[in-house]
Parts: sequence; C-alpha cells; structure tokens
Amino acid sequence: MPGRGKLIAVIGDEDTCTGFLLGGIGELNKNRKPNFLVVEKDTSITEIEETFKSLLARSDIGIILINQFIAEMIRHAIDAHMESIPAVLEIPSKEHPYDASKDSILRRAKGMFSAEDFR
Repeated sequence: MPGRGKLIAVIGDEDTCTGFLLGGIGELNKNRKPNFLVVEKDTSITEIEETFKSLLARSDIGIILINQFIAEMIRHAIDAHMESIPAVLEIPSKEHPYDASKDSILRRAKGMFSAEDFR
C-alpha cells in the first residue's frame, strides 16, 4: 500500500481559511497540531512566525498557502526558506489583491531565467 501524500497548510484570514477548510484541507497531526492558522486582528506577528516555522518543520506538509498581506509581516522568515518542499505560495485575500512584485517565489523564479530563454 502506498504511503500517504503530503498535506496543504494555510495561514490566512478567516475567509481564506474557512474556504480551504470547507474544501477539506483541515487535518491534525499526531501531536494534535492543526495545519492551519486563522490570523485575526489580535494575532501577534510572533505567533504567525512560530506557526510558519512549525509548519516548515513538519514532514507531512507539502505546500503552505499564505495570504500575501500576512506574508509581508514575516517576509524575513519566508525569504529565509530555500527548500522546495514545503513550497510556500502567496495568495490574495478578499480585501488584499495579489501583488506579483511582493511575491518572493516569483522574484526568485524571474532571477532564474533571462528574456532570451523565452524566444
């Protein structure tokens, strides 16, 4: 029997997390730690960063989705992550549209290719 696949984790506002949880991504690991964090107005940057780092350390997480406006709060931690798994993807929220110029993964990808590669 093949092994289990990896999970998707979410760090986001209430609407984002609710949507993904309704889609079925919610899981608890063997230590009863969830694979999501709902960021509210009173959530500290320290708590966001600690959750992000704990999700990075989990072997059962393959992708971390994070609202871009929240990613901006912990940009130094996201930029320090250089591994391909778990992949960290910045997504828009209802109130904050996506800005490609702020996405660290997209900036890294652009640095890998030149304009001549696409001709």
